[in-house]
Amino acid sequence: MFLKRISLLNYKNFSEIEFELDSKINCFVGKNGIGKTNILDAIYHLANGKSYFNPLAIQNIKHGEEFFVVDGEFEKNERTEQILCSLKKGQKKILKRNGKIYEKFSDHIGFIPLVIISPADSDLIIEGSETRRKFIDTVISQLDSSYLQQLIQYQKIISQRNALLKYFALNHVFETDTLSIYNEQLNTIGQSIFEKRKKFLVDFIPIFNNYHREITNSAETVQLVYQSDLFEKDTLTLLEENISKDRALHYTSVGVHKDDLSFEIDNYPIKKFGSQGQQKSFLIALKLAQFDFVKKQSGEKPILLFDDIFDKLDEFRVSKIIEMVNNEEFGQLFISDTHPERTENIVKTTHQTYKIFNL
Repeated sequence: MFLKRISLLNYKNFSEIEFELDSKINCFVGKNGIGKTNILDAIYHLANGKSYFNPLAIQNIKHGEEFFVVDGEFEKNERTEQILCSLKKGQKKILKRNGKIYEKFSDHIGFIPLVIISPADSDLIIEGSETRRKFIDTVISQLDSSYLQQLIQYQKIISQRNALLKYFALNHVFETDTLSIYNEQLNTIGQSIFEKRKKFLVDFIPIFNNYHREITNSAETVQLVYQSDLFEKDTLTLLEENISKDRALHYTSVGVHKDDLSFEIDNYPIKKFGSQGQQKSFLIALKLAQFDFVKKQSGEKPILLFDDIFDKLDEFRVSKIIEMVNNEEFGQLFISDTHPERTENIVKTTHQTYKIFNL
């Protein structure tokens, strides 16, 4: 599977631009602020129906315009698949496959497997647990549509339970029977989500460790540790034990929506004890493991986006990454970089076909 062509209309800083792409390596080079990352984000948009970098959809419309359109032509299973994503101010975003509008964006997730590696991934280290849960959920959802539906349903019930807790507080009432209905539902769905996350990490962590050893030549020891209250008790017990706390806070304080994934180096938080280079190696290994996992589970090579990753990596680590890209394990690759010569020197060593677009 690969992206053959992409066109952008009023998308971020681009008025109108189109690219005919190579099936293996495509490089977008130029100065900072010229829009290299925006092109990669447009590709991400086609795969996921949303931006990787900007959660507010309307902000992806070029300043002064009323709408944006991102249109891509993929080759998948020897068929041409046209994916179009568009948004007009004041209207709902539209996602189409071969001219047919998706009723639910979630139906599209996983159709175009894709992994992005970006400086923005540092949020996985520096931000709170929600960002790391989102990483786990994104990987599993690409392969398991029922898991994605469970997440949506779970969050809906959490919102309803939270609204009920606020209603109780405002009206100085408390109805155990009503609350117990939500507790039972959260227990059933929460346990399933927990089991799937647990199984995923059992399979995923060894892949991550292998990539990290390759990138760093086994120079560091790192750990991924799944943290969940459900290792100790089921959701129903947790909710019942924490009802006084939830009543005081007016929201649900326990459950799989509070799970975390601890990133560690030598058993210490990498956020505090890892250098910038060590953190970057950790994140690249994490994303390459995501690539490998999705590829093995789906039987397809995901599109891989490298957004400005060669800065802050020493020559050895860069060469290791390129060495991995050079084998046939990888499919189509997109690279953004501020140094045209560096990019060309790197891709020339791969023995793969490539195109370089100077912006």
